[in-house]
Amino acid sequence: MKGYTLNFDAQTQILTLSCPDTMGIVAAVSGFLLQNDCNILEAAQFDDSLTSRFFMRTVFSRGANSPSPDGLSTAFQGIGMRFGMEWAMHSASQRPKVLLMVSKFGHCLNDLLYQHSINAIPMDVVGVVSNHLELQPLANMYGIAFHHLPVSKDTKAAQEDALRALIEDTKTELVVLARYMQILSPDLCRYLSGSAINIHHSFLPSFKGAKPYHQAHERGVKVIGATAHYVTESLDEGPIIEQDTVRVTHAQTPDQLVALGRNIENQVLARAITYHCERRVLLNGVKTVVFQ
Repeated sequence: MKGYTLNFDAQTQILTLSCPDTMGIVAAVSGFLLQNDCNILEAAQFDDSLTSRFFMRTVFSRGANSPSPDGLSTAFQGIGMRFGMEWAMHSASQRPKVLLMVSKFGHCLNDLLYQHSINAIPMDVVGVVSNHLELQPLANMYGIAFHHLPVSKDTKAAQEDALRALIEDTKTELVVLARYMQILSPDLCRYLSGSAINIHHSFLPSFKGAKPYHQAHERGVKVIGATAHYVTESLDEGPIIEQDTVRVTHAQTPDQLVALGRNIENQVLARAITYHCERRVLLNGVKTVVFQ
């Protein structure tokens, strides 16, 4: 994984785009940056030959004669329209505001709060939401606001309304389901489209539901893993951002698989959040393009 963009200064911008593939896109982008006294620091591109769609991520530094960031965005609109682009321009030094959601399993939350405390992930954690109280001391230890939003079948709509209000009040840009064991409503999934990441405790699509590592043990699997994906209305079927696996043997117990699984969940989720916060992930239909 490349160096975190949190090391870049306020002059550094990230341009991401996708559009129908055609000649001249790279030339137009690089020419625009040259004309506006910008220096390209990183550039990555991908041409999906199956969909004829083009994807690009460019990190550049503004020069002494460059327009302001808002001025650059305004000036780039003509190129965006000419090529039919979906595009965005962000400051590389700006950390996205992230809201962490959790139930009772604390391993992912603990890992993310620790990595946040040492600046290992370029995010600004604005709070922890849980439907239980068990992990409040952990959030308190890191000085992160804890929000207890209990939920039942009868209170689900009101709880999600409260969650939306919290997202808006904190200006949250990314919601992370760090082992949050509640299914989000279709309306909330649409509201969070492209801005909510879930960690799934298996190498999708195998062994869904309760006790996946016990299911894996009963089937005698040789590989277990974890999957981080964007949240959609289709349960555990959103665009995949990151996956990883670890080899296991017949000699390992279900509890040992759980321990291995928790470790790999931590790693996969942390990488997925980092890629998202560094603007390395672009949606490609029901898939993603991840520039690593």
